[in-house]
Amino acid sequence: MSKIGKINITIPEKVKVALAGNILNIEGPLGKKSIGIDLEMFNLDIKDGKEISINPKKIDQNTKRLWGMNRSLINNAVIGSSKGYEKTLELVGVGYRAALKGNQLNLQLGYSHDINFDIPEGIKIAVEKQTTLKISGSDKQLVGVIASKLKTLRKIEPYKGKGVREKGQHILKKEGKKK
Repeated sequence: MSKIGKINITIPEKVKVALAGNILNIEGPLGKKSIGIDLEMFNLDIKDGKEISINPKKIDQNTKRLWGMNRSLINNAVIGSSKGYEKTLELVGVGYRAALKGNQLNLQLGYSHDINFDIPEGIKIAVEKQTTLKISGSDKQLVGVIASKLKTLRKIEPYKGKGVREKGQHILKKEGKKK
C-alpha cells in the first residue's frame, strides 16, 4: 500500500477540476494544468468538486510505484493553480548582481561578459535587491528547473562560498592553504 497514494486531495474553493477522457484538467486563479492519467490502471473519484481520490484497480508492483507519484502530481497541480510555487536565489560575491530587462534577466556573475537569461512563459522572476531573485509560477517542476539552471550559471565555490545559491542552502566550505 502507498502511504502517500491513500491520502485524499482537498480542492480549494477557487480551483475547478474536470476529467475529460484520460486527461484531468485543473484550473485555478494562477493558471491551468492538464495531467494525463492511465484510467486502465487507476480509479479517479472527484467528490462534489471538493476532494479527489485515486485508487488502483489491482495492486501489483507497477501500480504500487505509480500510485503515490500520480497522487503527488495531481496535488502539486492543485496547489500550483491556487497558491503557486516560489524559490528564492541569492547571488553571493563581489560585483554579482541581477537586473530585469524586459523579458530577459541580465546577470553579472564575475565573468568578462553579462549573461542574458530568457524567462519562459508561466514564470515570473522578481529582482528584490540586486543580489536576490524570487522565482514564482504555478508549475512546481518548471520553477525548480529554472532555479537549477540559474544556479549552474555560477556554481558555488568551496573556499569563499561565492556563486548562486538558494536561500538557506548549506555550503560545505573547505579550509584554505596553510603556511
